[in-house]
Amino acid sequence: MRVTVLPYDPQWPRTFESIRTHLAHALDASAVPHLAIEHVGSTSVPGLAAKPVLDVDVVVQREHLGDAIAALVSAGYTHEGDKGVPDRHFLRHSPDDDLAEATRHVYVCVDGALSLRNHLAVRDTLRGDAQLRDAYAAVKLDLATQELDGIEDYIEGKNDVLQRILAAAGISPDDLGQILAVNQKPA
Repeated sequence: MRVTVLPYDPQWPRTFESIRTHLAHALDASAVPHLAIEHVGSTSVPGLAAKPVLDVDVVVQREHLGDAIAALVSAGYTHEGDKGVPDRHFLRHSPDDDLAEATRHVYVCVDGALSLRNHLAVRDTLRGDAQLRDAYAAVKLDLATQELDGIEDYIEGKNDVLQRILAAAGISPDDLGQILAVNQKPA
């Protein structure tokens, strides 16, 4: 398989705003408190080449996790579980929803979860460090030229540069190890 990586598209933040509004409406309609809806991943970093898939973290207190998932399922999302990442639940959007053209990964995250801290640290560090942003882009673009066995190869291929980015963000060695373990291909 090949992964598609495109140059940064200034439309991505505008698309995120539409998604954010849609998600907030679904949560508000079910009276589910949420702390934030964050644009994360490569599409959230101006100037960074990315897969044309927006990553969105819906941040909730632990006690509202189930209600947030239920509200988004009611809005047409499919809950696919935590996929092995503690305190982060993946929801797939319906291909025929109002924002069907906006390919996205939506995650409901518990406030303070390592996966959320990881996403925010990568985003914020790459927004502020052009050298690391360019190094990350180079790795992603190189991986896009390769025939990969699956998306796991793409994720694992980014591990070295991601560890550098997260270390620059001040992520602890223990947390770096946990993130690396989640991002490695199963043996």
